[in-house]
Amino acid sequence: MDRKPDFHGLIGLTSQEAERILGEDGPNELPSSKQRGNLRIALDVMREPMFLLLVACGAIYLAVGDMQEALMLLAFVFFVMGITLYQEQKTERALEALRDLSSPRAMVIRDGTQQRIAGREVVRGDIIVLSEGDRVPADALVLDCTSISTDESLLTGESVAVRKVCGDASSPAVQPGGDDLPFVFSGTLVVRGQGIARAVATGQQSAIGKIGKALQTVTGEETLLQRETGRLVRVLAITVLGLCTLLIFVYGVTRGAWLDGVLAGLTLAMAIMPNELPVVLTIFLALGAWRLSRTNVLARSAPVVETLGSATVLCVDKTGTLTLNRMTVSALHSDGILCNIGEFRKGPPPDTFHDLVEFSILASQRDPFDPMERAIKEFGEAYLAHTEHLHGDWRLEKEYPLSPELLAMSHVWRAPEGMDYVIAAKGAPEAVADLCHFSDSQQKEMMSAVTRMADDGLRVLGVARSYFREAGLPSQQHDFTFEFLGLVGLADPVRPTVAPALQDCYRAGIRMVMITGDYPGTARSIARQIGLVQREEVITGPELDIMSDAELQQRIRIVNIFARVVPEQKLRLVKALKAIGEIVAMTGDGVNDAPALKSAHIGIAMGGRGTDVAREASDLVLLDDDFASIVRAVKMGRRIFDNLKKAMAYLLAIHVPIAGMSLIPVLFNWPLLFMPIHIAFLHLIIDPACSIVYEVEPAEVDVMRRPPRNPKEPLFSKRVLLLSTLQGLSVLAMLLTIFGVCLARGQGELDARTLAFTTLIIANLGLMMTNRSWTSTIGKIHRAPNAALWWVTGGTVVFLGLVLTIPFLREIFRFSVIHPVDVVICVSAGILSVVWFEMFKLFSRKRG
Repeated sequence: MDRKPDFHGLIGLTSQEAERILGEDGPNELPSSKQRGNLRIALDVMREPMFLLLVACGAIYLAVGDMQEALMLLAFVFFVMGITLYQEQKTERALEALRDLSSPRAMVIRDGTQQRIAGREVVRGDIIVLSEGDRVPADALVLDCTSISTDESLLTGESVAVRKVCGDASSPAVQPGGDDLPFVFSGTLVVRGQGIARAVATGQQSAIGKIGKALQTVTGEETLLQRETGRLVRVLAITVLGLCTLLIFVYGVTRGAWLDGVLAGLTLAMAIMPNELPVVLTIFLALGAWRLSRTNVLARSAPVVETLGSATVLCVDKTGTLTLNRMTVSALHSDGILCNIGEFRKGPPPDTFHDLVEFSILASQRDPFDPMERAIKEFGEAYLAHTEHLHGDWRLEKEYPLSPELLAMSHVWRAPEGMDYVIAAKGAPEAVADLCHFSDSQQKEMMSAVTRMADDGLRVLGVARSYFREAGLPSQQHDFTFEFLGLVGLADPVRPTVAPALQDCYRAGIRMVMITGDYPGTARSIARQIGLVQREEVITGPELDIMSDAELQQRIRIVNIFARVVPEQKLRLVKALKAIGEIVAMTGDGVNDAPALKSAHIGIAMGGRGTDVAREASDLVLLDDDFASIVRAVKMGRRIFDNLKKAMAYLLAIHVPIAGMSLIPVLFNWPLLFMPIHIAFLHLIIDPACSIVYEVEPAEVDVMRRPPRNPKEPLFSKRVLLLSTLQGLSVLAMLLTIFGVCLARGQGELDARTLAFTTLIIANLGLMMTNRSWTSTIGKIHRAPNAALWWVTGGTVVFLGLVLTIPFLREIFRFSVIHPVDVVICVSAGILSVVWFEMFKLFSRKRG
């Protein structure tokens, strides 16, 4: 039977030595991240600009005696704080997930006996016994092994298991990734073989521990929207304070009543302070996150929903993100015929390949851990079903393991009633060709096929068979007479949704960069399959190591493929892209992606195949692992920003006439237009208009056919400020005209207030409708369904009608009886105040 690893009489550490080293190095786990307490998180929340604005609005309402509005805003303050506390506590758990992953159970040799201990108790110098299916508990030097291979995709992103060889004390330390290294690494999985190894690094000193330390030092940063909101709050605070001070001064000087002037100033602040602003921002982002969750995208940070719409570069980890992270048989080559497996789907496969598949199964384990052997078994059992080529009753007599000298392995089988031994061999094509004693011409022909398959990104295995009748089996594989059967090509297949989703990204002006731990040839093949725009140039990890930050920032502008990249380099690439002004979205699913996910503006983790560490370090989680969901999320993010900008433009426009009609009557010694009841009525329209009507507004037709917005473009650009202010000024001019004419004609305060306020309500509805789009006219906009708009409009008209016609309500609002001709005047004036903006849209579209 096959050789077992030799313990060489190793007794391992003594219990006392292990205890001493454990005291020196600490447990074999990552230390807890320095988590913020609830008080610290609460203080951080209190420094948020939107929180301060909410508190300021609540305090103003409290000062003027509007207890109901004040309590509502302050209740919202505590609601926001509660949600933020919960969210912050959740995001601090990334290192906790990493600790659990890196501390499995372990079999070690101590005091000369094998003992199973907790992974956290493994120390430097421990002798570790490794078997197929084990999780490696620490970085370790392989002392002896039999055909051992490990899956290091957790650390490197490389989907194919890598071979290990024996080393000694002189073996230099290496990074994870690549075949024939004498080291195994903490957190990786043994998929084939067995061996013994000496632990050389535990806890923070291991490869996985270094990722944890990198993750601990990466700090998040404010989103674009948070920075813009902070600036907006400062501008609003200065503006409101200036106007209130002016009003108090003028009122006190002209009328001599300073206390009344202070109250008038506070009333003005209540009228013009856009208390809807923080509510609108929170509702838009919260509902956006909810809508994303319905499309299988979980938003772990609400502000990032909007930021996603601004993404300019999408950094994608190949394994598990673009691909399925599952090896499959993709091509077969035999007798000069190369067939892609896709060609077999519509009909039975040719008999030419029966023997090739049969012996590739026989050369694999019966119940394999190795991803390639699993793929061969799954394909073979489906392909050879109902044929005589599957041999579940055969007995394995001997296994010849692969070695660094001969990268091929052979299994010797015997049928229950057969006399002959049947030998199946598979391995590197060159090694199998050596077993078959190929001539130069045969070797050249085979390598031509291998090159063709490798250029398509396939892992290629050669397969051969032999028969043996003698009594004793030979000591080495070379003593059999092998017949070459062909080549098997395996690949980690591309997700079917990736290619169309990538084209959508390109149409939306989003660049894609592939960052992978795999080989350049494989990366190029995947790029061709998905349609990734690329130059011939590929930058590898070793090339990155010798590249300065300045050179990297120049090269990264044009290179779209980075191969053989280690985790620290992924983080460096994200930082380089950020340094040149890109808004970076990073996708990933492994531990190796976590630092880069946390550093990127938008970290996107896979929910199904992703690790807890990646999910906890990310902002978005794709619950269905579907790359196309990213495109839907980008569209949602752009829609949210567009609608947020419309809502803000409407808010600014409607507050101009409200502020003007609060301030101007005081300056001109006119009767006041607004009382608290009028402000409350206006808020009944403004609040739902902003938080409901604009939130449900469908996306613009060209939302995914335009480049991402400039990261430096503020929420209120100069154009938005100018046009919104002009809309508000046109309404204010109409109100001043009606109010002034009524007073000049001696109609009295009640008539003037009735007509001016009715005109303002009609103009308000006009502003709400015209700001649904800044490119399409009202007639065209109404074709897009928006049920909330009609509910708000209908409710406003009905309530206004009740106030104008019911004497009791009319008295509360200090209105006079309105006549039909007055209604016509008010409706006409309200419509005229917004008509110019509709004409401006038509003119702008014709010029464009």
